[in-house]
Amino acid sequence: MIRFFNTYGRKLEEFVPIRKGEVGLYSCGPTVYDYAHIGNFRANIFTDVLKRFLGFSGFNVRHVMNITDVEDKIIAAASRTGVTIKDYTKKYIEAFFDNLNVLRIQKADAYPRATEHIKEMSDLIERLEQKGFTYRRDGSVYFDISKFKDYGTLAGIETSQLKAGARVDQDEYDKENVQDFVIWKAKKTDDEPSWDTPYGAGRPGWHLECSAMSMKYLGEHFDIHSGGIDLIFPHHQNEIAQSEGATGSRFVNYWLHCAYLQVDGQKMSKSLGNTYTINFLLEKGLDPVSIRYLLLSSHYRSPLNFTFEGVAQADSAVERLRDFKRRLEREKPQGGDEGRTMETIGQSAKAFNAFLEDDLNISGALGEAFTFIRNINSMLDHSALTETGRLRSLALLVKWNSILDVLSEDTDSALDSVWIDNMIRSREEARKTSDWALADRIRNELLESGIILEDTQQGTIWKRK
Repeated sequence: MIRFFNTYGRKLEEFVPIRKGEVGLYSCGPTVYDYAHIGNFRANIFTDVLKRFLGFSGFNVRHVMNITDVEDKIIAAASRTGVTIKDYTKKYIEAFFDNLNVLRIQKADAYPRATEHIKEMSDLIERLEQKGFTYRRDGSVYFDISKFKDYGTLAGIETSQLKAGARVDQDEYDKENVQDFVIWKAKKTDDEPSWDTPYGAGRPGWHLECSAMSMKYLGEHFDIHSGGIDLIFPHHQNEIAQSEGATGSRFVNYWLHCAYLQVDGQKMSKSLGNTYTINFLLEKGLDPVSIRYLLLSSHYRSPLNFTFEGVAQADSAVERLRDFKRRLEREKPQGGDEGRTMETIGQSAKAFNAFLEDDLNISGALGEAFTFIRNINSMLDHSALTETGRLRSLALLVKWNSILDVLSEDTDSALDSVWIDNMIRSREEARKTSDWALADRIRNELLESGIILEDTQQGTIWKRK
């Protein structure tokens, strides 16, 4: 049984999809006014692990992630630089997709952009207006939160905090601003980007975008909405109000939110200079797979502290997983204890799954993975693992990697496994003929390329520095 902690209700709930075997998943994507930072990608990797686990569990997942390409910051930045918002956002959108690839984050099935869905947003405003949830002031359209009786439920806001009749125009604001929010912003200057609608020239409010686009691509009622805890209020609370106000029925069944990421124990901020981008970390020589591992290794509802020491520890963890895979591929057990082998593999497979079924407890699952590695390595050391066990252990590791995606090594054409294996064979031939100078040259050439050789009783193995 899969259980998730549902922010709506603040409790663990059994996951039951709306349609058997299928899951509709929506996650809030980037607001492309700047390069995304590692805090953003922690949320993206959380959703990636969630999606992969659901696929691992047999579900067919349809994943939609929006791209907010028009909002206050974008308009202000485009105006300062004298370009259109399309030209301004282009490089940030491209960088975001490049970073997704680098971090091995699976692509969503759709990436709707706000500027391409104005008609759907206008239609949603019309539905809300017909049901009496909106009013107009100075050319803008506002959502009247007093008309939505469950406003504040997701965010845990008491109705006494609601400020009837007060309005907030900006896209982002804090929990103190429990006010009517803008869903259509009137054009204020001649050079401001705008679209013509029945509500006049203007642009949509940020909160309206996700309601309109998620319902278009996943339907008016879908399974899971994910994001960071910073989006609970006002963004996700306002999504619920707009969507359920328009449809009269439940919007999303499960709201999943991941905790903040800190850097060296401090909140990320530009003033501290610690809003690290992926490209900055790559320029520092960090392995993107180790970054991925660190970002996924803690339970999504627990705060994560990003440090360079933590990345180094992630390097070691990834290498341990890869070393284990190489050993399973290399060794050919003779004999062994079939009963003990199958029991060890079965227990670990069951435990790994149980951790992830319990609110996506990835840290527990990783702990079980390393217990499994220790147990199987011990069995190999004592000739207790069978050949069938070796193959099943390898298959289980590969299956787990469908969620983790850290085992394969990115190599270029000049440094692939075939070349490395050929070099090792040449070195072995040189050693057989006592050509120690050639053998040393080959070892040194591999070392210069970042490959470390280890001579064992079973033969020569290699790994990357």
